[in-house]
Amino acid sequence: MKKVFLSIVLTITIIFITMNLSYAKEDCLSLNKKNAKVEIWLSKKYEKDYSYILREFKEMGNTKVGLFIYPAENPSRVVAIGRCVPVHIAQYFLKKAKKYSLGTTHLVNQGFVSSHWSGLGTSLFSEHSMNAITQQQLAMLMDENLDTQSFQKLYQSFTVQKTKAPAFGLMVDNPKLLGSIKP
Repeated sequence: MKKVFLSIVLTITIIFITMNLSYAKEDCLSLNKKNAKVEIWLSKKYEKDYSYILREFKEMGNTKVGLFIYPAENPSRVVAIGRCVPVHIAQYFLKKAKKYSLGTTHLVNQGFVSSHWSGLGTSLFSEHSMNAITQQQLAMLMDENLDTQSFQKLYQSFTVQKTKAPAFGLMVDNPKLLGSIKP
C-alpha cells in the first residue's frame, strides 16, 4: 500500500513539474532591474589597452562587462546576443566586434544564451548552435531605425537551426536543435 501511495505521489509530482517547465522562461526585465552582461574575448594584441577597452564597453551603460584576453592571435568571429538585450547595446556590440575581433561571421541561437547576456569573440558554442551571417544580414541588424523588438526578431530569423547536421560523415538529427524561442 505504501509503494502504491508513493508511486502516485511521485507521478503527480513529475506531472506537476513538467507542466510548469514552460513557465520557467524568464521575462525580459528592464535594464533598470537587470543589467546586461557582456563578455568580450580580445586578441593578445589588445592586452596593453585592456583598461581603455573595458571603459569603452562600460560606456554603454546598464552593463556588467567581462573582458578576457584570448590566448591566440585572433578570437573567433562569433557573436551571441541574448533575447532581452536592447538594440542600442546589441548594435554597439556588433560595431565593436568589427573593431576588436575582425568582424562577425556567425551568430549564436538565443536558446543557448542567457536572456540578458552577450558574447563577442566567443568560442563557447558548437558549430551546430550557430549560423553563418552575411555582410548584408549584418548591415540589416545595424539599421539605426530598428527598435529592440524588430532587432530581436531579425536576429532570431538569422539563427534558425537546421534540422539535420553532419556527424561522422552522415547527416543526422541536429543534437543541438532547440524549439522556437518565444519573445
